[in-house]
Amino acid sequence: MAEKFDVIVVGAGMAGNAAAYTCAKAGLSVLQLERGETPGSKNVQGAILYADAIEKIIPDFRDDAPLERHLIEQRVWILDDDSCVGSTYRSEEFNRRPYNRYTIIRAHFDQWFSKKAQHAGAMVICEATVEELLLDGKRVIGVRTDRKGGEIHADCVILADGANSVLARKAGFRPELDPKDMALAVKEIHFLPQETIESRFSIGEDEGVVIEMAGKVTAGMMGTAFLYTNKESITLGVGCMLSDFKRQTVTPYELLDRMKRHPAIAPLIEGSDMKEYAAHLIPEGGYDAVPQVYGDGWLIAGDAGQFVNGLHREGSNLAMTTGMLAAQTVIELKAAGKACTAPNLSAYKAKLDDSFVMKDLKKYRRAPAIFHKNPQFFTTYPELLSKAAQTLILVDGVDKRTKERQIRQTFVARRSWWGLISDAFKFWRAVESK
Repeated sequence: MAEKFDVIVVGAGMAGNAAAYTCAKAGLSVLQLERGETPGSKNVQGAILYADAIEKIIPDFRDDAPLERHLIEQRVWILDDDSCVGSTYRSEEFNRRPYNRYTIIRAHFDQWFSKKAQHAGAMVICEATVEELLLDGKRVIGVRTDRKGGEIHADCVILADGANSVLARKAGFRPELDPKDMALAVKEIHFLPQETIESRFSIGEDEGVVIEMAGKVTAGMMGTAFLYTNKESITLGVGCMLSDFKRQTVTPYELLDRMKRHPAIAPLIEGSDMKEYAAHLIPEGGYDAVPQVYGDGWLIAGDAGQFVNGLHREGSNLAMTTGMLAAQTVIELKAAGKACTAPNLSAYKAKLDDSFVMKDLKKYRRAPAIFHKNPQFFTTYPELLSKAAQTLILVDGVDKRTKERQIRQTFVARRSWWGLISDAFKFWRAVESK
């Protein structure tokens, strides 16, 4: 092993692989360290892949990437205890190449992505835990691993070691995790024959559906649920803020079990064989939770930098984009013969600010705090919407004007006119640009 590399990338998830591949493709000497047995070994669950982000890194990724289904339909459901109100968008435009979104199995995709980095020239070592960063004063000069002769030097270290990012916290680059900024998500993969999935969701071969859910499915906690169709399996799960779980008596698995029994969901997974279960942290603190992302000899990318758009359930595209931008920053400094000092690496922050990543996070800057403080969006309003839909749909000889009046009276009785106006304003503030 060489004593020194141009770049050390810690982590082999979406952000780490994007950074390692981009640096290696540009001819830099790259060492990528992953504590799992293989890249993706900690990620058994399914996920959504956004084509735009990976296409900017590997334009021909569709040729051999392990993709499950391309998504042609998006459903959004608001769940009450035993009903759902929702919307569906399905378009043939999404059914034409090049496809925009895919479902993937992370364990398979991460291994494929890592092999691409290796073929580009990166050295990838798994089952290697980075115990701490090597410092020369305040400057990062490498890492210390748990392997024999474990001190390895580099001009720059890119930290892409996940939401927990122990290394950044130990080095004092970011504060301890705040439970109000972190969600705990639990997921299961349920296996079904391919033809059964296609019949239940009215889709053709390789076509897929994603269902995003909110409401009482999270038992009054701030969070969301989801369901994705894979080729021969269905991924479903639910996630809520850690701070809410600390106040509740319900466990994450109990929450998921309730979700599976919901009348709108149970028929979709009926007869399935559940083989995989996983729980992991998701950073959902938004714009205000993003830490310092650069310093002397180091950069932070992906979940380690809190780069997740919780409102739109986007994570992999932000991870890949931040990993790519971190790599491009180092590449440009190397090409210009400049050192990886903090002032020079600040170009990474400028790239982030100019990208959709920070623009979207800034747009929804208020959302985490507003939704966290207003549980009625996850309890009262799902109930009211369900009751309103039932009142309008039920044919019982009551005229529609009377029904509309009943719906208004129900809303006012539960929230008051001032409460309704206040909630509407809060929701507007949560989704409107700051």
